[in-house]
Amino acid sequence: MKIERVAVIGAGTMGNGIAHVCALGGFGVSLVDADAGALERGLAMIDRNLGRQLAKGRISAEERGRALARIDGGRSLDAAAQADLVIEAVPERVELKREIFAELDEVAPPGTILASNTSSISITAIAAATGRPEQVIGMHFMNPVPVMELVEIIRGLRTSDATTAVVMELARALGKTPVEARDFPGFVSNRILMPMINEAVFALMEGVASAEGIDTVMKLGMHHPMGPLALADLIGLDTCLNILEVLHRELGADRFRPCPLLRQYVAAGWLGRKSGRGFHSYASPA
Repeated sequence: MKIERVAVIGAGTMGNGIAHVCALGGFGVSLVDADAGALERGLAMIDRNLGRQLAKGRISAEERGRALARIDGGRSLDAAAQADLVIEAVPERVELKREIFAELDEVAPPGTILASNTSSISITAIAAATGRPEQVIGMHFMNPVPVMELVEIIRGLRTSDATTAVVMELARALGKTPVEARDFPGFVSNRILMPMINEAVFALMEGVASAEGIDTVMKLGMHHPMGPLALADLIGLDTCLNILEVLHRELGADRFRPCPLLRQYVAAGWLGRKSGRGFHSYASPA
């Protein structure tokens, strides 16, 4: 199967990043979001990020222009009717994803592959909302998508070899390195990353050190490019909480129990970079 057109559902940080790399990779892209404001912001972010790549000499003006010309925006899932691959990138809530996949199953042509950018939710559970579980797969991109090289490829219980092969090849065509993972909560990346972030939040809550101190220890002592609290701010504290809740519920281990301080920050609307305040403060929302 040849992929020529991709529909990306959700124009937030991950969705617009996925649309960006797909368009730059030569694919036609429909970016879809029911929220008109979110769609407008997503398209504007793609324009700005392509501009940054141009300014840094990573792409040419011609490449930027061609990428922008390949992208259109819309507010209806009907865009999936023209897509060879659909990548869902909506918030990390299983019922929302299952609802969207059930609708995509009705709209998309029989041969279309349906992928989820979920970072923790079972692909098997999402696929069960469709009549094509063999064509449902996980494509977990990393944030920021235009920069990060990894894509976790997650096979559900019924995902076919053919679907997996097509998606692995697409990831490589986007300049990414795909790594296949089994359909377990959190896959590889978040099963390891989220307990570290959660423990950093516990250390902050217990007054072991300041947020700056915790991040500095991990950067200078462990050679991490970014401290765990700054990374949580980049991911979004609400997203971190959602992932930890999935891990805690599905695996049952106490090490995945979300720190009360993380819950408190999310309740306060301190979500990280996107809100202008998380464990650190930012000049303006991202």
